[in-house]
Amino acid sequence: MLAWLAYLTVAVVWGSTYFAIALGLDSFTPYGMVAARFFLASVLALGLGRLRGESWPSRREVGHLLLVGALLLGGSNALVSWAELHVSTSLVAILAALVPLWLAVFSMAREPLGPKGWAGLLLGIAGVAVLVWPHGSVRIHGGGLAAMVAAPLIWAWGTLHGKRHVHGGGLLTNAGIQMLTAALMGLALAPLTGGFLRGPVTPRALGAVAYLALFGSLLAYSAYIYLAKAWAPAKMGTYAYLNPVVAVLLGSLILHEAFGPREVLGMAIILGAVALVQLRGAPVLEA
Repeated sequence: MLAWLAYLTVAVVWGSTYFAIALGLDSFTPYGMVAARFFLASVLALGLGRLRGESWPSRREVGHLLLVGALLLGGSNALVSWAELHVSTSLVAILAALVPLWLAVFSMAREPLGPKGWAGLLLGIAGVAVLVWPHGSVRIHGGGLAAMVAAPLIWAWGTLHGKRHVHGGGLLTNAGIQMLTAALMGLALAPLTGGFLRGPVTPRALGAVAYLALFGSLLAYSAYIYLAKAWAPAKMGTYAYLNPVVAVLLGSLILHEAFGPREVLGMAIILGAVALVQLRGAPVLEA
């Protein structure tokens, strides 16, 4: 039950962060936003971990946590933020949906997915494309597309590295170490990649960064770390198909964006794909 709650948290909260990242980029550069959101989130996570009396990971595991934080948050997450400056959000969402596919590829030797699982993964990507494919022109940028090809690959590999090499330490403590790594990367790389700010700091951008820190990072990333330990990679990775569903629903409800038969069809395909992977009969891996 706790794993399902973590899954829903990641699916819903990260589905809302597409919009929050776009708002934050009005004022912050990609690495400026990485530094701000993950510094705040890491302080809170490490502080809460101390209050809860969580155990500290071993020295060897700290090294692996630093690597995972650099890959997932300082690398992949920053690439997604940078890509949103240059590529249409719809393409970002479609390419981000490759995460479960890469998770399955990298783990197929240890955890075979089976025909039904592979069919579900491919169907999920198709469903995301139907759901978010733009109605008008598409912004295409070579560097942005390259970033979005690399981002899900890095995310998947880093996730599996943490799953295999980190077994000790408390949940919030481990998340805090990873987020602090990303914050330090942001502080170091922002001056080399355009500085910390792209424009005047607005209340809207500050609110977006605060939301990303508290909900996108502290809450959802901690849930993701737990889920990566509790479930098989491909089953866990299907959250990436549900993120665009949440984003489209929020856009329709809050921003009054178009919602019609195509969106309904895309959501139906995605839900069918998730069901194929989730119910394929593979054993759940408990933490």
